[in-house]
Amino acid sequence: MHKNLQVARYLVCDIIAAMLSWTLFYIYRKIYIEPLKFGMDIPIDFNSQYYLALVFIPVFWITIYYVTGQYSNIYRKSRLLELGKTLMTSLGGVTVIFFLLLLNDTISDYKKYYNLYFSLLALHFGFTYLFRLFLTTHTIHKIHRRDIGFNTIVIGANQKAVRMVEDLMVQKRPAGNKIVGFLTVDEGVSYPLEKFAPNLGTYKNLQKVINEMEVEEIIIALESSEHKLLSEILTILENRVHSVWGIPDLFDILSNQSKTSTIFSDPLLKISNGLMPVWQEKIKRLLDVVVSLLALFFFSPVFLLLAIMIKSSSKGSVFYNQERVGKFGKPFTIYKFRTMVKDAETNGPLLSSSNDGRITGIGQFLRRTHLDEIPQFVNVLWGEMSLVGPRPERKYFIDQIAKAAPYVTHLQKVRPGITSWGQVKYGYASNVDEMVERLQYDMVYLKNISLYVDFKILIYTVMDCVKAKGK
Repeated sequence: MHKNLQVARYLVCDIIAAMLSWTLFYIYRKIYIEPLKFGMDIPIDFNSQYYLALVFIPVFWITIYYVTGQYSNIYRKSRLLELGKTLMTSLGGVTVIFFLLLLNDTISDYKKYYNLYFSLLALHFGFTYLFRLFLTTHTIHKIHRRDIGFNTIVIGANQKAVRMVEDLMVQKRPAGNKIVGFLTVDEGVSYPLEKFAPNLGTYKNLQKVINEMEVEEIIIALESSEHKLLSEILTILENRVHSVWGIPDLFDILSNQSKTSTIFSDPLLKISNGLMPVWQEKIKRLLDVVVSLLALFFFSPVFLLLAIMIKSSSKGSVFYNQERVGKFGKPFTIYKFRTMVKDAETNGPLLSSSNDGRITGIGQFLRRTHLDEIPQFVNVLWGEMSLVGPRPERKYFIDQIAKAAPYVTHLQKVRPGITSWGQVKYGYASNVDEMVERLQYDMVYLKNISLYVDFKILIYTVMDCVKAKGK
C-alpha cells in the first residue's frame, strides 16, 4: 500500500472540489446576485480577485482538513463518518469565508446573504463529499476484495483467538486484516491457532516482530483474568503507532479513550494511544513550524553574535551535537550552542552541575538565558522535537532512570521539547536521582497535555529566559 499516494489522491480531489465550487459560486454571483442590485446583466469577468481567491481558497480548505486530521489513517475511512466530518468542516469553513470575503459583497437586500452563504455551502460540501465518497467507496471495495490488506498479528493463542481468526477468515465483507502470525503468552508445545497462522514466538519478541513483519494492526486476545499480562503488553506498546484492539470484557482496565468497533464478527475495543485530540496535535505541529521559522529568522543576528563569542572564548566548535532519544524511542541528533570546554566528556557521559568547571564563561550566560537552545529550532522544523515536550535524554541516562522509574519510557509517546514542565518547575538535573524527581513533572504534563498547558509552559519559559533563571 502506498499511503502517500492515497493521501495525494484526496488532496487533489479536495483542491479540485474547492476550485470548482468557488468558480461556480463566482458565476452564480455574476448571473443572479449582482444583476438584482444593479438592474442589469453583469458580464462574467474572471478578474484578478477571482484568480487570487482561486489560490487562497484551496490552501484555506487543505489547512482545515489537515488540522482536523482528515488525511490521517487514510485507508481506514468510513463513508458515514466522513459525511459528518465533511459537513462540519464545510459549515465552519464557509462561515469563515463568508465573514472574511462575502459580508461586504454587493447585494440588493440582506436576504441575499442567505443565498450567498447556503449556495457556497451546498456547492463546496456537494463537490467535496462527492469526490471523497468515490475515493472512499473505491478503497472499501478493494479492502472487501482483499486487494488491500493490513498486516496484523494476534497476541494470544487461546480459544478466543481461534474463534476470532476463524470468523475473520470467513467474513463476506472483510475489514482488510491480514493475519501474518501470532505471539504466545505461555510456553506450550502446540497451539490450535497454528493451523491458521504461523507461531512467531512469545510476546517478548513483540517489537522485533512488528519491525520485521511490517505490522500495522495488533489484536490482543487474552482472557479477562490476565489483567497483569495485558498491562505488561500495553507497556511494551506504549510508544506504538499501530492500531491495537482488545477483547470487550477487558473494557474496565482499558482507557476511557477506548472506542467500540464491530469490524469483526465479535466487537472489539480500540485501545487508543492518542494523548491530544487530532486537531490539537495538528495545530501543535503547525505552531512548532511557524514559531521555529520566525525564531530562526529573528534570532539570526543573535545567532551570528553568539557563534563569534563562543568561538573566540574557547577552543572547539560553535555547536554541540549529541545523540538523544526521541519519539517512539527513535534516536536523533540534537543541536545546541557549545557551553562546555572541548572534550568535556572524555571519561564518559556526565551530567553538569551549577559549579561545573567544564562550563565556559559564555556557557554560563547561555545556560542561564537558555540561548544555548536556539539551534534546536532546527530539530523542531525537522519534526524531531517540539517547542514543548519532555526534555530528550541520552539512552545511557534513560537506562539509569528506568531502574528506579520504569515508566520513563512513557514520555516517548510524544516529541521531546525545547522546553518542558519539568524544565520550568525543576530545572536542569545534576544526577540521576534529580532526573527521577524531575520526571514526575513530565509525567504530570503527559497526563494533562493540551495546547493550553503548552502555552502556559511557553510563557513561563520566556519569563525564565528574561530573568536568566536557568543554570
